[in-house]
Amino acid sequence: QVQLVESGGGLVQAGGSLRLSCAASGRDFSSYAMGWFRQAPGKEREFVARISRSGGNTVYADSVKGRFTISRDNAQNTVYLQMNGLKPEDTAVYYCARKSGSGGSYDYWGQGTQVTVSS
Repeated sequence: QVQLVESGGGLVQAGGSLRLSCAASGRDFSSYAMGWFRQAPGKEREFVARISRSGGNTVYADSVKGRFTISRDNAQNTVYLQMNGLKPEDTAVYYCARKSGSGGSYDYWGQGTQVTVSS
């Protein structure tokens, strides 16, 4: 029913920038908060950022605060992650996900897009 497709990943040098996009299909995109997560090899999947339904509230992991910006365009059913000042430790597969409700869980996930930051 709901499909999430990430794009925009790639190889970038430390200090560079990337903008990730997540295109959503399905009903009532604007009714759901959305999040970005990442997972590096051998590590647990970690929370990166989330945004409320209207875009008025955002939350960031401490590790990316001040460098990353999450946003959304409900008219285009798309959520974005602007990544500035990238560091090698940001290297991971990045996933977007739909928040299922107030309990903190996510019910739909994209396939992920690889971000690699070289030294």
